[in-house]
Amino acid sequence: MIDVLLINPPDVTTKYQRFLGITAPPLGLAYIAAVLEEAGYTVKILDCPPLDMSFEDLRRAVRKLRPRIVSIMATTPIIHQAYQAAKVVKEELEDVIVCLGGYHPTFMDVECLKECPYVDVVVRREGEFTLLDLAKVFIDGVKTLSEVLGITYREKDDIVRAPDRPLIRDLDALPFPARHLLPMDKYTFFGAKTTATTMVSSRGCPVGCDFCASSAMHGHKLRMHSAERVVSEMAHVHENYGSDIIAFVDDTFTYDRRRVEEICRLIVESGLDVTWGCAARVDTIDRELLELMREAGCSVLFFGVESGSQEVLDNVGKGFTVEQTKKAFQLCREFDIVTVASAVIGLPGETHRSARQTIKFLKEIDPDYAVVSVATPYPGTKFYQEAVEKGLIEEKSWDKYTLMDPVVRTTELSPEEVKKYQKRAMIEFYLRPRYLIRRLKEDGIDAVRVTGTMIAEVAFKKMKALLAKIPSPRFSHRKGSDE
Repeated sequence: MIDVLLINPPDVTTKYQRFLGITAPPLGLAYIAAVLEEAGYTVKILDCPPLDMSFEDLRRAVRKLRPRIVSIMATTPIIHQAYQAAKVVKEELEDVIVCLGGYHPTFMDVECLKECPYVDVVVRREGEFTLLDLAKVFIDGVKTLSEVLGITYREKDDIVRAPDRPLIRDLDALPFPARHLLPMDKYTFFGAKTTATTMVSSRGCPVGCDFCASSAMHGHKLRMHSAERVVSEMAHVHENYGSDIIAFVDDTFTYDRRRVEEICRLIVESGLDVTWGCAARVDTIDRELLELMREAGCSVLFFGVESGSQEVLDNVGKGFTVEQTKKAFQLCREFDIVTVASAVIGLPGETHRSARQTIKFLKEIDPDYAVVSVATPYPGTKFYQEAVEKGLIEEKSWDKYTLMDPVVRTTELSPEEVKKYQKRAMIEFYLRPRYLIRRLKEDGIDAVRVTGTMIAEVAFKKMKALLAKIPSPRFSHRKGSDE
C-alpha cells in the first residue's frame, strides 16, 4: 500500500502526440511527488504513455499498489481518458479518493464533476500544496476538506467550490521534480529514445495572449527560479540522468534579460557541458544577448511567430511586430542558432488574405523548422470565452482539441478552410527546392546531383525527420499549448 498515486492516463486517441511518437516527462506530476515525498508520504507515478500501459495494465497496477489517494492529470484532448482512468481506479478501490487536476479540470471543474461520478475532488491550478493538504485530510486526519484551498468537490448532492489557492511565490522553495519516479529511459522523439529532457525555470507570463492557456493557469505575473537554482538543476539532470540536451518549457525563457544573462554566466563559469534550447519572444533578444546565450550552450530557439499579419497579431494581444520577428530570425542566423517558428491558422480575425500572408511570411523569415497548428480555443482563455459568446465553436468533442483538428471558425474562414491553409503552409514551407537543397547540403549530399525525382522522394522523409526536432512541450497546451 502507498499513500499517493499520480497518474498520467493511457493515451489512446491523441493523434498528434501518437503520430509524432513524442513522449516527454510530466514535470507537473514530478513536482507534486517531490513535495509529497519531502513531507514523508510514499508516492508512485504511473506515466502510462511512455510505458505503453493500457487501462487493464493500469487496473492491475492500482490493484497491486492500493493507494489511499489517486490524482489523475488531464489536458483538454485527453479528458475522457482521465475519466476512464478514474473509473478503473474506483472499480478496483471503492474507498480511494480520486482527484483530477491539470488545465482542463481547472477551468471546467464543475463540468468534470458532473460528467464523471468517479472523481471526488478537482484540484485547480498549481497542485503541489493542494495535494499536500489533501493528504493531511485523508491520510493524517489533521485537516478538514473545508479548509483546503483550490479545490472543487462533492458534498452530498452539492458541488462545493473552495476559494482559489494563492500561486506559489517562491519557486526555489520547491524541491527538484521527482524524476527518480519517472521512466526517464522511456521518453522519445519519433519513437526513438533520447538523452534530451525538459526543465521549467519559471511560471506565469506577463503578456497573456488571448489564446494562451498557460498564462490563464499560472497567472500573468512572472515567477522565476533563481539563476543558481536553474543551473544547479541542469547539472543534476546531466549528472544523474545523462541528459546532455535540455529543453526549457517556460512560456518565455528570455522575458527577464538580467536572469538569462546570469544563468548563462553561471553555465560558462561552471563548465557545464550541455546543449539547451528555450522559447523566446522576438522582442526580448538582441545581438549581445544571443552572443552570451550561444557561448553558454544555447543552440535552439522556439518563437511563437503566430501570424504574418500584423492585424491578427494585434487581435490576440501578441505585443510585437512582424518587423521585430524578421530581425530576430536574422540575428539567430548570424549566431548559427537553430530556429523553430510556430504559426497558427484560424486566430480571431483570420481571413483568406491573412492566412496567405502567414504562409508567405514563414518562407520569408526562413526558420530552420516550422510548425503550423490550427487555432484551438482552450477553456480558460479569452479566445475560448469569446468564441463561445460569438457562437464560433463548431466542434464540441474535447478529443478534437489537439491543435491539428479545426474546431472553430473565424468570421471569414470555415474550419475546413482553416485546415486547408494549415496543410498548405506545411507543404509550401517544407517542399521548397531552396529549403530541401539547403538541408541536403547540411546532410553532406551533393545537391547538384539531386534530381527532381529525388527531391520528391526525399521531401516527405525529411519532413518527418525535421518535425521530430520540434520541441514537444508545445504539443499539448502550447501558447494556445502541457506541459
